[in-house]
Amino acid sequence: MSSRMREAAAPLYLFLCLVLGGSAQGIWANMLLQLLGLAILGWAAAAPAEESLLPAARQLLILAAVAIAIIVGQLVPLPPTLWPHLAGRAPIADGFRILGIAMPALPLSLTPYGSVDSLFGLIPPVAIFFAIVRLKAYRTGWLAGALLAGTVAGILLGALQVASGGGLSSPWYLYVESSFGLATGFFANANHMAILLVITLPFLAAYLSFARGANKQRNTAIIAVVAGTAVVILIGIILNGSLAGYGLALPVLVTSALLVLPQKRLLRIGAFLIAALLLVGAIGAIASSATRSAQFDSDAATSVQSRQEMLATTTRAIRDFMPWGSGLGSFRSVYHLYESRDPITSIYVNHAHYDYVEIALELGVAGVLLMIAFLIWWARAVWRAWRSGDGAIYARAASIASAAVLVHSLVDFPLRTPAISAAFAMCLALLVERYRAPAAREKSDLWPTRHVVLK
Repeated sequence: MSSRMREAAAPLYLFLCLVLGGSAQGIWANMLLQLLGLAILGWAAAAPAEESLLPAARQLLILAAVAIAIIVGQLVPLPPTLWPHLAGRAPIADGFRILGIAMPALPLSLTPYGSVDSLFGLIPPVAIFFAIVRLKAYRTGWLAGALLAGTVAGILLGALQVASGGGLSSPWYLYVESSFGLATGFFANANHMAILLVITLPFLAAYLSFARGANKQRNTAIIAVVAGTAVVILIGIILNGSLAGYGLALPVLVTSALLVLPQKRLLRIGAFLIAALLLVGAIGAIASSATRSAQFDSDAATSVQSRQEMLATTTRAIRDFMPWGSGLGSFRSVYHLYESRDPITSIYVNHAHYDYVEIALELGVAGVLLMIAFLIWWARAVWRAWRSGDGAIYARAASIASAAVLVHSLVDFPLRTPAISAAFAMCLALLVERYRAPAAREKSDLWPTRHVVLK
């Protein structure tokens, strides 16, 4: 395989994830991504290691292995003398007794097939991480370019969705259940398209930062391309109409400016403080908004009550299923056991819209400890990225983008889509990659070249 083909592998796979992995409704598209991901993982397993992984990469892989082990452990059948006595399982055991059916052996997961499906959903992000960290099948600029290309393509599709009227009859929406009326691009949920738009902003700033080291002609070209792309993304955020997009874009823009502005301590501290205040305001606004993507003038009281009820209902379920959890992918089935039966509507809750809370319900104490361990690892990786030299500019951009996804997960579930989970995995890989400062040029390299013309 030629060097260029190898370096295009991870960017191309990332682009496919952004285009095909916008919703769990895309069964065949997600299957294709998983099969391609398995091929990449097989390639990574067979390829000789050119260099050892850095400690941060090994630590993250250990956390991933522990997470997979927890999920697999939830699929192990338990004897009928044991599982009925575990937290949250008594009503299920009563159902078997009422029906007069002998108690079977059942796993910890209440929805084992859903857990297997969720386990397969981990393949794309893991494949992206291995393609970058293990195979080195990428160029950093190409990865950022793939992210921007997928985002711009989504904006163009979103413009067609809005221009067609945005109704159920529009042929431009890719999924039966979508945020109709808004520009969702390749996603079903407008909020997930919004977070993709937001996480491209730091990488645009990284491109702009590199323009400073280029010659004048190339510098002008890069600035023009970045400015044009920024305008397109701004239009995409407006067409998308998601409060998450508006709320998260401001703190991300403030922090991304640090990639271009002079590296001064006071400037950096001030930007982080402003970004933190904007984030608090954004989270408060998103948490009090409608769970379904709607216009800002929707019934605020109903929206707040809906989110509060979802959180309260999920919290009751967590108390009942601790410490073992209900099983990865079981939220929808478990939530139905606890929600009020009074209002009968066609709207159902498929996720908690508080991803950390949903993980706590599904994975129990083990999931909570795993989240804490990951956040500690991530904080240390971000700290290293911002303390290193200029060679880590893309790592800093990745830290800002990954922070936006983690914050958005407080009030939504973006990582449940292959597209966002793949982009997030790319950010984590860039955080742990080796960055070498550009080689210092010899003074003679700066001298103008003189040519001898023979006539």
